[in-house]
Amino acid sequence: MKFLQYSVLPFLLVVVILSLSGATLAHSHGDFLLCLSLHLANSSTISKVIYMRNNPSYSSVLNASIQNTRFSTPATPKPLAIITPLKTSHIQSTIYCSKKHGLQLRIRSGGHDFEGLSYVSEVPFVILDLLNFRAVKVDTKNKVAWVQSGATLGELYYGIAAKTKTLAFPAGICPTVGIGGHFSGGGYGILIRKYGLAADHIIDAQLIDANGRILNRKSMGEDLFCAIRGGGGNTFGIVLAWKIKLVPVPAVVTVFTVNKNLEQNVTKILHRWQYIAHKLPDDFIQAGKKTVQVAFIALFLGGVDELIPLVQERFPELGLAKENCSEMSWAESVLYFGRAPRKSLDILLDKNVIPRTIFKAKSDYVKEPIPESGIEGFLSMFLEKEADFAAMLMVPFGGKMEEIPENELPYPHRAGNLFQASYIVGWRKEENAESGKYISWIRRFYSYMATYVSKSPREAYFNYRDLDIGSNNISGYTSYQQASIWGFKYFKINFKRLVQVKTTVDPMNFFRNEQSIPPLSSP
Repeated sequence: MKFLQYSVLPFLLVVVILSLSGATLAHSHGDFLLCLSLHLANSSTISKVIYMRNNPSYSSVLNASIQNTRFSTPATPKPLAIITPLKTSHIQSTIYCSKKHGLQLRIRSGGHDFEGLSYVSEVPFVILDLLNFRAVKVDTKNKVAWVQSGATLGELYYGIAAKTKTLAFPAGICPTVGIGGHFSGGGYGILIRKYGLAADHIIDAQLIDANGRILNRKSMGEDLFCAIRGGGGNTFGIVLAWKIKLVPVPAVVTVFTVNKNLEQNVTKILHRWQYIAHKLPDDFIQAGKKTVQVAFIALFLGGVDELIPLVQERFPELGLAKENCSEMSWAESVLYFGRAPRKSLDILLDKNVIPRTIFKAKSDYVKEPIPESGIEGFLSMFLEKEADFAAMLMVPFGGKMEEIPENELPYPHRAGNLFQASYIVGWRKEENAESGKYISWIRRFYSYMATYVSKSPREAYFNYRDLDIGSNNISGYTSYQQASIWGFKYFKINFKRLVQVKTTVDPMNFFRNEQSIPPLSSP
C-alpha cells in the first residue's frame, strides 16, 4: 500500500482503466457486428436485420415499440445495435455472437415492459426485436392456435375472430401488448374468473436456449416448460412460438360501465363490491376502476336479459340499468375494455391504437375487504394535484382462480385473493423533468395501501414490473438472497423452483436483466 503516498498514481491508474474499458467496449462492439455479419452471410439480409446507431432507421426501429415514453429520452441508454431477425437461424447467431463477445441481450416483443427492461440496460447491450415473428395460425376444429412471440394480443384475437365468434383466449385487454412478454409473465384478462390465466392454456412452445438449441415441450422437459409459463421473459431462453388451447364463449356477450362519484355514496358501494365480486358466477367478469370517479366495468358471458336480474339480485346497490349495457361479440368486447374504437375489428391490428404515455405503476393483492375508512383514505389521495392522471384498477378473483393450486405454475396468486389491485400515475411529456413528484406520489399511495394488502411477502404481479421492490446487480453476480427480495413477492415459494431450473438450463446467466431469475452460483 506504500504507493498511495504518491497522489498522482491513483489518478493515472483510473485513467488507464477507463481508457482500456472504452477500447475493450469498442472492440467488443466491432467484433460482435463482424461475428453476426459473417453468420448472416447474405449482404442483402444484413441490411434488413442489423440496425446500428449510424443507420438512418435506427431511431425509428428503436422507438417503434417503446410504449412507456419515460424510457425514450436523450438520457436513456441506447443499444449498440438492434437485431430484427427474419428467421430462426438469425436468433441463434445473435445468441452465439452476444455470448462470445460479452454483450447483454435484451429481448423485445411488444415493448410494454413497465420498467423498460426489454429495450434498456445500463451495461453494453443489443436488442433482439421479434417484430418479424408474428404469425398466428388458428385451428378451430381442434380449438388450438400457434402464435409467435412477436405478435400482439390484438393480432391473436383478430386471427381467432376471423374464423369463429365462439372461441376466445383468456389474455389481456390491451391489443398492442406483445405475446412473448405477456405469456411469459402469466398473463390475465377479462376472462380470468372463468378460465384463469393465459399461461394456464399454453400446451406447447418452441424455445431457443442459451446454447442455441431449438426445444419443444417434450425436449425441454416439464420443469422448463412450467418455468416459461409465468416465470418471466429473458430468463430461460427465447420463446419463438406458443401453442395455446382456445376456450368457448357465447357468440354474444354483454358489457357495461356504471360510473359513480364521491357524491353518490361510492365508498359504501365499493365496500359492498368487495364482498360479492369474487362470489358472482364465473360468467360474470368485472373490474372497478377508481379515480375521483369510480367506474364499475364488467363482461358477462351471456345476454343482457340474463345479466340484469342477476346483478339486481346480487348487487342492487350498483343500480345497473339496461341502458348501461351493450351486447357484442367477445372480440368487440376487447376493444370496449381497451378503450379503443369499435368501428371495425381491423383496429385490433393497429399497433398505435392505444396512445403511448409516461407512467409508473405498482401492484398488490387484497385478501380481506378494505374497511370504509380505508377506502375513503385512498380515494382522497386521488384529489391531490399529482394524481391528475392517476388510477387504480381492482380485478376480482374467485371462480377458476380458486381452483388452481398456487404451485401449478410460477404465478402463485390464486386462492384466497379477493382481488388484484394495480396503481398507475402518469404525467405530460413536458413535465418529464418533474417526474420525481409523480413517482413520489405513487410510492406514498403504495405505502398507504400496505395496511390493507398481502403481507410476508407483500405480493406483486410480475407483468406489472416494479423495480422499487428489489433488483439484481446491473453487472456481476446476484446472490439468491438478494434476488429473493423481489422474487418472493412475484412468485412466493415458486421462486425456489425457478432458481433451480435456471441453474440447470442457463448456469452462466446469459439471459438476464434487473429482475430475471439468477442461477444459484456465480458463473
